[in-house]
Amino acid sequence: MEQEKKIKHKLYTRCSGIEIPELMYRSLIKQAVLMTLRSEEVDVPCVVSVLLTDNKGIRKYNLRYRDIDKSTDVLSFPMQEFTKAGWSGHGKLETDEDSGVLPLGDIVISVQRAKRQAISQEITLEQETAHLIIHSALHLLGYDHDTANNERVMKSREKKLLKDMGYL
Repeated sequence: MEQEKKIKHKLYTRCSGIEIPELMYRSLIKQAVLMTLRSEEVDVPCVVSVLLTDNKGIRKYNLRYRDIDKSTDVLSFPMQEFTKAGWSGHGKLETDEDSGVLPLGDIVISVQRAKRQAISQEITLEQETAHLIIHSALHLLGYDHDTANNERVMKSREKKLLKDMGYL
């Protein structure tokens, strides 16, 4: 029996502007990112950076990089361009020539906003955080919700992954 090749993805997390036990989030974030990458059959090691911040912090990023002066729940900063959504649209991607690792991109989450959304949706903060991480990781893989069809496809992927994680 051939053993499945285990891909070693790298995940970096940090907190800024908030005081939360980062380790509490680290496991959840890692699980959500890894499940998303596995579900898309990503077959090269990738690196993803996740910043947990507050509304003020995410507002700064939104203004600086998107010229939108308001807070939001999550921002995605892809470092690769996909020809179509998902790993099958990867085409030629640029891996780090020294390590062979593919820098996939950065995710910024407002924990403050996630808490508020979890309360309003009557779900746990963990479920909302998992949803935001999955949503953002899909953006890093070229998914978008710019059309009704693309939104349907992306939401379907999100629901499947949330179900796989035991949140639906």
